[in-house]
Amino acid sequence: MATAAIFSSLRRRRSPSLEAFLAPVDFTDVKLVQTLVLLSTELVSCFSGKSLFFQRKNSRSLVRKIEIFVVLLEYLRDSGAGSALSSTTIVCLKELYLLLYRSKILLDYCVQSSKLWLLLQNHSISGHFHDLNQEISTLLDVFPLDDVDLSEDVREQIDLMQTQSRRTRLFIDKDEEALRLRLFSFLDEFENGRIPSLAELRLFFVEGLGIKDAKSCIAETEFLEEQIVCHEGDIEPTASVLNGFVAIARYCRFLLYGFGENEVELQIGNQKKRRKGLIAQEIAETFITIPKDFFCPILLDLMRDPVIISTGQTYDRSSISRWMEEGHCTCPKTGQILMNTRLVPNRALKNLIVQWCTAHGIPYDPPENTDSSVEAFAVTMPSKAAIEANRATATLLINQLANGSQGAKTVAARGTRLLAKTGRENRAFIAEAGAIPYLCELLSSTNSVAQENSVTAILNLSIYDKNKSRIMDEKGCLGSIVEVLRFGLTTEARENAAATLFSLSAVHDNKKRIADEEGAVEALAGLLRAGTPRGKKDAVTALFNLSTHTENCVRMIEAGAIAALVGALGNEGVAEEAAGALALIVRQPIGAKAVGGEEMAVAGLIGMMRCGTPRGKENAVAALLELCRSGGPAASEKVLKAPALAGLLQSLLFTGTKRARRKAASLARVFQRGENYQLHFGGLGAGYAFAGNSAANRDPSFVNEVSVPVSISVSVL
Repeated sequence: MATAAIFSSLRRRRSPSLEAFLAPVDFTDVKLVQTLVLLSTELVSCFSGKSLFFQRKNSRSLVRKIEIFVVLLEYLRDSGAGSALSSTTIVCLKELYLLLYRSKILLDYCVQSSKLWLLLQNHSISGHFHDLNQEISTLLDVFPLDDVDLSEDVREQIDLMQTQSRRTRLFIDKDEEALRLRLFSFLDEFENGRIPSLAELRLFFVEGLGIKDAKSCIAETEFLEEQIVCHEGDIEPTASVLNGFVAIARYCRFLLYGFGENEVELQIGNQKKRRKGLIAQEIAETFITIPKDFFCPILLDLMRDPVIISTGQTYDRSSISRWMEEGHCTCPKTGQILMNTRLVPNRALKNLIVQWCTAHGIPYDPPENTDSSVEAFAVTMPSKAAIEANRATATLLINQLANGSQGAKTVAARGTRLLAKTGRENRAFIAEAGAIPYLCELLSSTNSVAQENSVTAILNLSIYDKNKSRIMDEKGCLGSIVEVLRFGLTTEARENAAATLFSLSAVHDNKKRIADEEGAVEALAGLLRAGTPRGKKDAVTALFNLSTHTENCVRMIEAGAIAALVGALGNEGVAEEAAGALALIVRQPIGAKAVGGEEMAVAGLIGMMRCGTPRGKENAVAALLELCRSGGPAASEKVLKAPALAGLLQSLLFTGTKRARRKAASLARVFQRGENYQLHFGGLGAGYAFAGNSAANRDPSFVNEVSVPVSISVSVL
């Protein structure tokens, strides 16, 4: 497993072609020898003069052996012996081809990996070098040297290498091992509540590892984070232990290398650059796209307890159980008759969902009551050492936010932003330690980097529910966030301010306060009209949340949000949420009047019913239904006369989601009461009867449902 992890890790990072790992079966004897000469010569030239920080002796020993193979192969090429090789010799040379490529992969891995990672993998990597040496020994034992007319000096070198390979034992450098044990001792100290001294950490990181500056320390941290993501749990040490080392390295980055103003460019530099594949990467989208296989086909939401039914399809337990309880005996997705009602837990998929949620910092709350056979899936929880190291880091950061220079505050804001990216524990103690007032002060900074990092740090902190009230209660903080939304110095700052309002508006009591803040709704509407795709998504979800508070309707009309939402119906990326917000607004007569007065409102909602997502279609038909109910005769007439509506409703009655069918049936009843029902809706009778007779449809509460955005949509940045 360890060997596979190392080689697969490097393949992910370097992506060599498949041919690199297959013997060249189609090569002629001469071509094979020529290829081996080129490959071995390249290896020697690349690594013979390169002194690795770790694994020096093992790498030098391997390169020296390859040098001898170069001598052998060049002799075969130059002497002409390569044109008349026996079949056994050819097989051995093909094995040598694979061996050389594996050597290249291992040496590349040692060059490209971080020092901390190499130290943690010291035993494993030493074992790989030993394995290669054993393969060389075996290859030489079976190589038919007597069939090849070698010169005396070449034969002597080969015999000597063969003897040395047989005698070589596993070598683990004692100094490297001492450093590895010291690293684990730091983990134990944090675990036991003792923070290692500055002198101890400096001796290890600066003198022992040669990490001389913040840039190198950041690279070390990011490499460890990359391993956690790439190996997805199949890793030694475990992800939990690795998170502890990441936390220690992050703490040392600030403790040892400081907050100097020259670090601002180093840490932030090009804000647009994203490092793909790292936990520490800047996520370009505020809202995470949930893999489609993780959605329940019925709920269209993230599955919490996936189960398999007799047709082989997977659904969330709650939704498929309700489907069966309503008397259905078919598979909702395929229409096949169910052979039985047994629900088999899909543990493999559930494990993938848990891992995905953990990697993205999304809380995963499995249902309390499933069947007795459901297993508890291990989620990577932060170790005590990681928590204590992160707590110590937070103390350093907040001290600089309070007392540092402008440059130091900028670096500290960046550090706070990153520390708040993962783990509710981090978000909790950062806020408890008093970071919010200092971050709030930086929102008005004329330094674009400081402003962007401070508003994003507040966004990340707000994901923890208890911090929402801390942010809202901080004097002037809400107003400062809105000012960044309106006049922020960078696009990212304005977008993240909108996302912060969305996060804060998850608390019902905050919705009215946000809407009443001067310029907030106007700025969100402006971002929805003219922002980037990500900015529009931030704005529309914030407006959706605000629209769920009935007292905000007038404010949203006055601020121009209605027109912005209607305009967004034609934008595939935000149409679903825009239709949902309009469906809520039109419940009030004043809101229905405002929406009905928008020339493109009905046409936009009809277009969504035709081409929108399943959830978008639900929201569109709900908005049209509520517009008929609350908008008066003029609005109803506009809806009833909409072209193609009859056919779209009929289609929804048969193919829409359960909620869409209920709403379509209710709108069909509105048509039934209209004077032109028979003319416009003569062909809908069967579908209407099918949808209108269900027990669920007789529950009036269902007609007021609106599909809301997934509650876990806020991402950390």
